[in-house]
Amino acid sequence: MLGALAANGGPWELEQEAVLPPDDDILGVIRWLHEPSLILRLVEAVERAPSTLDGPDNPVSEGTLRAALAAAGLAVQAALDLVNGRLHRAFLAVRPPGHHAEADRAMGFCFFNNAALAAEVIARAWQAPVLVVDFDVHHGNGTQRLFWERPDVGYLSVHRYPFYPGTGAADEVGEGAGRGATRNFPLAVGADDAVYASALEAGLEELGSRLKPAAIVVSAGFDAHAGDPLGGMEVTEAGFERMTRAIVQAAETWGGGRILSLLEGGYDLQALGRSARAHVASLVIPGERPAVTGAS
Repeated sequence: MLGALAANGGPWELEQEAVLPPDDDILGVIRWLHEPSLILRLVEAVERAPSTLDGPDNPVSEGTLRAALAAAGLAVQAALDLVNGRLHRAFLAVRPPGHHAEADRAMGFCFFNNAALAAEVIARAWQAPVLVVDFDVHHGNGTQRLFWERPDVGYLSVHRYPFYPGTGAADEVGEGAGRGATRNFPLAVGADDAVYASALEAGLEELGSRLKPAAIVVSAGFDAHAGDPLGGMEVTEAGFERMTRAIVQAAETWGGGRILSLLEGGYDLQALGRSARAHVASLVIPGERPAVTGAS
């Protein structure tokens, strides 16, 4: 991923490895959203590696805890840097991904919910609304559940439906104080650039107007690409560019242009690299060099 972003240069600052907070600090923030039992069970799964956690779609190796802590830590640090004005936009090329991880359950290759952690840091620090935008082909069930009753963190998802993980119907809109802060756009298999981007644009207008978010956090999955072997959609790099421009416009309208984007899915390496490069190029502010960083 970082190799694709480094190829032929680009108008961004590329960091191969970022400085992360201490593990205890990362774990402290993880506990804001995740149950301590999940952390303990992951530690135990690593001790008996190779193994799995909460099902066969979460394989665990000796390095899984270290990688999961690094991905979560990078999300936390980027959020702190945004809050403190040290960066305005960033793309985080992290693995493992996060948007399927629930409070007490690993799921879909996800152990800790990186995007949700970033959103939580910003919302707590500023006491202001944050919007999580998710264009991965799979619905981010974990992010939705974590903020289901929260009026201060909105969740917008455009995804294939019905499809894994089985959530994300249009009538899933949140509950209690959070009712209306969740918006899902389930799309049929084969959706192309126009269908996918139009849905995202409509959702941004609706939730942006409702929440007026101080920042936008993006779950940037590129498995809706036409070349992806799993997604079944027909989105191209041009579609990801259009969606990113819509996110930028929304961020500039309501949140001073502040965006943190975190890598989620993508299973064709060439399509993933091209799509991520198009996404990052569309995040660029004229005259500035947004950060692109990774940890694993």
